[in-house]
Amino acid sequence: MDRISFNRPFIVGKELYYIAEAVIKGHTAGDGPFTHRCHELMQNRFHIEKVLLTHSCTAALEMAAILCDVGPGDEVILPSFTFVSTANAFYLRGATLKFIDIRPDTLNMDETLLEKMITPKTKVIVPVHYAGVSCEMDSIMKIAAKYGIFVVEDAAQGLGARYKGKFLGSLGHLGAFSFHETKNVISGEGGALTINENRFYERAEIIREKGTNRRKFYRGEVDKYTWMDVGSSYLPSDIIAAFLYGQLENIDLILQKRREIWEFYERELSPLAREGFFELPTIPKECEHNHHIFQLILPTPQLREEFLEEMKKNEIGAVFHYVPLHLSPVGERLGGKKGDLPVTESYSARLVRLPLYYSLAREQQEFIVKTICRFFARKSVQIGPVLEM
Repeated sequence: MDRISFNRPFIVGKELYYIAEAVIKGHTAGDGPFTHRCHELMQNRFHIEKVLLTHSCTAALEMAAILCDVGPGDEVILPSFTFVSTANAFYLRGATLKFIDIRPDTLNMDETLLEKMITPKTKVIVPVHYAGVSCEMDSIMKIAAKYGIFVVEDAAQGLGARYKGKFLGSLGHLGAFSFHETKNVISGEGGALTINENRFYERAEIIREKGTNRRKFYRGEVDKYTWMDVGSSYLPSDIIAAFLYGQLENIDLILQKRREIWEFYERELSPLAREGFFELPTIPKECEHNHHIFQLILPTPQLREEFLEEMKKNEIGAVFHYVPLHLSPVGERLGGKKGDLPVTESYSARLVRLPLYYSLAREQQEFIVKTICRFFARKSVQIGPVLEM
């Protein structure tokens, strides 16, 4: 069998046709017809007040930091178990980052630790919905309201997932999606800012357009545009939006295919999990996830290394995930040290992600499962149950 990559970009509908249409009709720069089609589709489908496409999820998070007026002296609470963009967006504004530990079931922010971390300087809480499984948003929003704190959802992995029936990205004051080629719905690079309170919308338009009121000018609301606020060029090309639109209009098909792969892994690997060889993903009853990641939590870091080596020998692109940010070079310069976040450190050292993408064939899935079963069958001594945190 040919090598099975961890991820593979895909075409599901009229993506290339729409790109050609954008070029032929003469609008390939930002905020063209396909950008507005994406905005409308996402607002209607995901029940979000306003959506603005950006050139990345990183850009959307940076916009959110500006909209929350984050600056030096402000504190932002976020998990260490996340991609660097979550932290960088606020670090760039001069904020003090306060890393919170994660839950051992969902690997999301542990909301039970949140309130004791809040100080008078706390400006923003950033829940990260790992693997498209929602954080405990009712508790987070209640605490935020109690102390007058903004909530910015990092829903990079969460498009189409829900918490208690409500779509991720629609729950906080602001949110951010990613359409990077590793996500469920892709445009190569790309993202979106979600705005759930109208008070942010006018300023968000200005920030996104280099700090100018250019959008008002295009709508005929002013006779010229000028520099109004801090900002940058956060718009994606309409070529990117055209590709994205071809994906968004097929999101049900995409999510269904991913569900079938995820459920195949769960069904076939459950016997090994019951024997204690690894933990499978946990999905709380109030969460409807989008099957973005299928991860295994192995009992020890050493076993993870052996497992990854076995996958590599069989040309299967299984991979680990985040290095905890508090233990990164920047995190250590900010005062982070080993032992600060025990659950984060333990689980990040034992996690493996399996290939999961739209075009992954059933034959490939079966080969992955057989390879995993052979690996554990060769172990001469039964591995005990994974230690409870």
